[in-house]
Amino acid sequence: MAQRPGSDAPHHGDGHSAGDGGAYVLSGHYEPPPPPERPASVRAPRRRRRLPRWAWIAIIVAAVALLVAGIGLAVALVMNGVQALTARPPGVGTAFVAPAESKAARAVAEGGSADELAAAEYLASQPTAYWLTPEQDPIGEVGERVLNIAHEARESDTAMAVVVYGLPGRDCGNHSAGGLDEADYETWTTEIGTALRSVPDVKKVVIVEPDSLALAPQCGNVDERVAQLRGALGRLTGTDTWVYVDGGHSNWLGADAMAELVRQVAISGVRGFVTNVSNFNDTYDEFAYAHALSDRLGGMHALVDTSRNGAGAPGDGEWCNPPGRTVGDPSGTFGDDVVDTNLWIKPPGESDGPCNGGPDAGVWWPAGAIELTRGVAP
Repeated sequence: MAQRPGSDAPHHGDGHSAGDGGAYVLSGHYEPPPPPERPASVRAPRRRRRLPRWAWIAIIVAAVALLVAGIGLAVALVMNGVQALTARPPGVGTAFVAPAESKAARAVAEGGSADELAAAEYLASQPTAYWLTPEQDPIGEVGERVLNIAHEARESDTAMAVVVYGLPGRDCGNHSAGGLDEADYETWTTEIGTALRSVPDVKKVVIVEPDSLALAPQCGNVDERVAQLRGALGRLTGTDTWVYVDGGHSNWLGADAMAELVRQVAISGVRGFVTNVSNFNDTYDEFAYAHALSDRLGGMHALVDTSRNGAGAPGDGEWCNPPGRTVGDPSGTFGDDVVDTNLWIKPPGESDGPCNGGPDAGVWWPAGAIELTRGVAP
């Protein structure tokens, strides 16, 4: 069994030898040691009597029947599509695509100083979720964006990860305010879901509306928000698509309150929840929080955002472009029986908002990218 945070580190992607000669492999599964060899002193079993001819005929007939049944099952699996053959949730070692459409990649193309280019090139090469927003990928264009990312994932034999971020009343009017009205949001998420379902051969991770649930009590719109999210989730689920809803983070709502919010939107087809999105909390703290939520949600799974938590959270509780932060462990490094894996969800280098010297929320910030990658970018 993989280790849990709190007392021990979460399971890392490297293999570790066990004391009895077994081993923990990449996925966290324990493989026992091989059985001991039979001592030379043990006599070989006595030769059994030969089966009569009628018994051999019966065995052959049964074998032919099993072969025919096996062929039929294989044909049925192929006819029913790739879901039965490829549907595995993300986990430790999952390779995610680094989207060519990312703002880091665009910054590389636009050029800059040597330090700015080094930071942008490093971040553009890292597997990171792509944020679908109506401001950047509006109705009529968002489906094509999804298909482009899916094509990149297929060509690189990786999984794709996207964040859906266009909810009405988004961010309760804070730095990331915006979103669509009810009717347009339904149209927009329908286009996203249609595009996702059109690429069943690609593994898809979909993070739905970060902060939407954790902010709802503060915004005073829990019932409205739950209804909006349940509708969106129904439009986004599909074949080989692993959907996660907002789970806040370890320094926000308590586990009881957050679990109750998640419970209200967790329709069929939802894999789990995400924690620490756009935040800086230590990975161990987030694993512990994910386990606390999962315990209250019947074993629901989680993803943890480690894109900017390399230096941990600032002591003053600042969340908007706090200085001194660094990128965290790369996507697919950690996981256990609750946390499927960690993932870079908030793209490092994009501002949290006009605070601590940063531009508007979501805008590429070269100085911020340089600081986040100090010590790792060439």
